[in-house]
Amino acid sequence: MTLDATTTAALRDRLAAPETGADDLDTRILDAALAEFETYGLRRVSVEDVAKRAGAARTTIYRRFTNKEQLLQAVILRECRRFLTAIAAATEDLESPEDAVVEGFVVGLRSARTHPLMTRVLQSEPEAFLPQLSMNGGAVMLAARDILADRLRRARPADAADHDTVAEVLLRLAVSLLLLPGGGLALDDDAAIRAFARDYLTRMLRPGDG
Repeated sequence: MTLDATTTAALRDRLAAPETGADDLDTRILDAALAEFETYGLRRVSVEDVAKRAGAARTTIYRRFTNKEQLLQAVILRECRRFLTAIAAATEDLESPEDAVVEGFVVGLRSARTHPLMTRVLQSEPEAFLPQLSMNGGAVMLAARDILADRLRRARPADAADHDTVAEVLLRLAVSLLLLPGGGLALDDDAAIRAFARDYLTRMLRPGDG
């Protein structure tokens, strides 16, 4: 599938924007949907289940979200925004892209591993994870990459590294560690993740041109 640049840009803007614009009912619906997906997984939850938990009519939800898939995507986009906000906050005042790579990777991997929805899906429906991550032709992954790459550039504007590639490698490595835990990389706590990122991941960054 050829990715629509306009779609990617729109998603990037939505992910980068503060979490505003949702009214109380939207928030209640999304909170209810998140709780249902965390408790029962992606397949077993129906719009009717979400409506009951949200205290809203099923027709009200359908007026705002065309179907269950669109509701699920809205939940995922909101959680992605929160995920990226946490990474941005952790790297905001760091002086170098190396520090940003290390702390961003630590916070990102820890957040993903402890997120209730991520944990639920990876434990019971791991085959459902990648299709959701690649929704809209992978636009969410690319939008997240662009946001992280921009964070690296701002840490050291003169850096000659290919920040887009570095950011995408970080994301893809994190996904791999989530889907295939264990193996030879014993990254079981923040200290181990931080040491690994410092020793290996920062090597992708090249010194600035001056």
